This record gives sequence, structure tokens and C-alpha cells, in this order.
Amino acid sequence: MNNKKLRAGDMALVGMFAALMGIGANITSFAPFLQIGGIPLTMQPFFCLLAGLLLGRKLGALSMIVYALVGFIGAPVFASFSGGISVLFKGSAGFILSYIPAAYAAGWITDKLSEPKTGHFFAASLIGTLIIYLIGVNYTYLAFSTWLNTPMSYSAVWKMMAWFFVKDLAFSVLLAALASKVFRAVQKGAGFRRNPTF
Repeated sequence: MNNKKLRAGDMALVGMFAALMGIGANITSFAPFLQIGGIPLTMQPFFCLLAGLLLGRKLGALSMIVYALVGFIGAPVFASFSGGISVLFKGSAGFILSYIPAAYAAGWITDKLSEPKTGHFFAASLIGTLIIYLIGVNYTYLAFSTWLNTPMSYSAVWKMMAWFFVKDLAFSVLLAALASKVFRAVQKGAGFRRNPTF
């Protein structure tokens, strides 16, 4: 019997992180003061990378795929309780898509280590954050420059996202500390297998 096959415990964790992404996208509904210039802050990068760090590259990325698909079929799990395929045509859609490779990359780094330390978690979350912003900002620039017909220079788009980037870099430090403390507990959890076969 292959102990690496996908189990109920794996799917429960995938579902949990997909749900946390929906909550993180709309955190300002519970804390409306978490805004910069009228643009709401989100906890999505935090939960995305935490999924990769704790669940590994396969399950971490799978949880982000589930989250994206649930939103694209119409569930109001994206920011401002939005959903539907039309979200792909918004400038922020690149961030939603970026969560999949970001979770995979963060998980891939910790998968390579039997006993990852706090520094490893920080490096993994930092790389994941960079992936999120490289994909997200470039998609935003493309959207503004083409189908949204809102011309904006490339540097201006990065400046617009600067505060969010700083916020997520700060969260990388918190993420590393948190992940290093709960990593072992998750790995020993009943029904969980890191990187199952599917």
C-alpha cells in the first residue's frame, strides 16, 4: 500500500487553507481600518505561503488551485466578496494566479530539508513573496496597459504596490517564526502525508 497517496487528512488541510484564503481576502470586512489609500489590505499572501511551508509544494499549490477555482466558478471568495470568471479581467487577477506557484516554491524549499530552521522558512517565504509580486504587478501593468485602457507606467504600478509589498515582507518574518513552531506538529498530524502521490 502506498502511504503517499492522497488522504482525507490531506484534503481537509487543503480545504482549510482554501477557506483561510477567502477569509484573508476579506479581512477588512472584520477590520475596516486595514486600508491604505482606500485600498484594502489582505492576508492572502500570508495564508498562501503558510500553506506551502506547512503542507509542502504539492498540497500547498493544490489548496491555492482549489481556492482559485472556487472563486472563478462564482463563489464570493476574492477581495470585496467578488467571484466569477470576470475577475480574470481585473488588474488584481495576477495576484490570485500567483498564489499557486508561490505556494509551490515555498513548499519546494522546505521539502528539501528534513529539519527546516527559522532561517529556511524566512528564505522560503521571502522567495514566495517575490513570486507573488513579480507575477501580480506585471499582470496589473499588462491589464492597465491593454484591456482596462488605463495607461500607467511600469514604475508607477510598482510604486502603487510598494506599501503592500512592505507589509508582506514584514509578514514574512512573522510567517517564518510561526511556521517553524507548528511545522513538526502538522507533519505528525493524523492522516497527513507531505507530498502525496496524485
